[in-house]
Amino acid sequence: MLIGATFLIASIESARDKTNSTRWGTATFWLIFAVIFGVGQWLPNAVVGALLLVIGALSLLKQVKVGRIKSLNKEVSEASAKRLGGWIFLPSIILAVTAILVAQFTPFGGQVGIGVAAIVSLIVAMWLTKAGGKTVYEDSQRMVRSVGSAGILPQLLATLGVVFTASGVGTVTAKAISSVFPVGNHLLGVVLYCVAMAVFTVIMGNAFAAFAVITAGIGIPFVVAQGGAAVVVAALGMTSGYCGTLLTPMAANFNTLPVALMEMKDPLGVIKQQAPIAITMLIIQIILMYVLAF
Repeated sequence: MLIGATFLIASIESARDKTNSTRWGTATFWLIFAVIFGVGQWLPNAVVGALLLVIGALSLLKQVKVGRIKSLNKEVSEASAKRLGGWIFLPSIILAVTAILVAQFTPFGGQVGIGVAAIVSLIVAMWLTKAGGKTVYEDSQRMVRSVGSAGILPQLLATLGVVFTASGVGTVTAKAISSVFPVGNHLLGVVLYCVAMAVFTVIMGNAFAAFAVITAGIGIPFVVAQGGAAVVVAALGMTSGYCGTLLTPMAANFNTLPVALMEMKDPLGVIKQQAPIAITMLIIQIILMYVLAF
């Protein structure tokens, strides 16, 4: 509901932006997401699916644009940065700590924990910066609109992972690979698993989505079933997927959002900087799994 409220603010401000040639399409885009996040649990699945088709059509027809966004006052920002110093990170730390505490020591779970932590950290940020409600309103809609439609990619990619798993992609992958590569070679199995995790993460943009598919199709039959320690294989398999996260624009929260927020000219600038590290780390994961799992 909090996310829905944030999207509703973005919708209102998009509609008020008369400089945007597609302001009504953009406003409709954010309004639909506000409805899905805010009250989607009470809507029939078919209605939510129809709404998703509408936002897909709006994006396809290029009716979603950022428009004109009120920029920050650089003098005020610089003065605030000097005054706060390292304390500016306090709300982020409180966000993480509060979410963990709620998830671990209450029956509400991680998702509720993140929501509670967001409220607490926002209150701390307002106290720390002496910001009022108007600033919170303006900065919230500025952030959402700056990111644009890329902000909803994580949800769509997570859904894609569920669809891949349910449709049996892992089983098909295992059969295809076993017909080409022999089962029983430990090093080959580890290389196949780690590289496949990275590649599927590049395709799907989400290591969690890739994990279920690739572990079922390659990790278990080619590594675990051959004597590999399941805990080691699973942990290093996931970190291998994270190497792929650094290489794909589909990983919106890592590689697309920073480009939008920092107004970078090169849309692949973040990925280009991360690529050497990602490839190096993937090789390290392969070595670690081969040494530690057997």
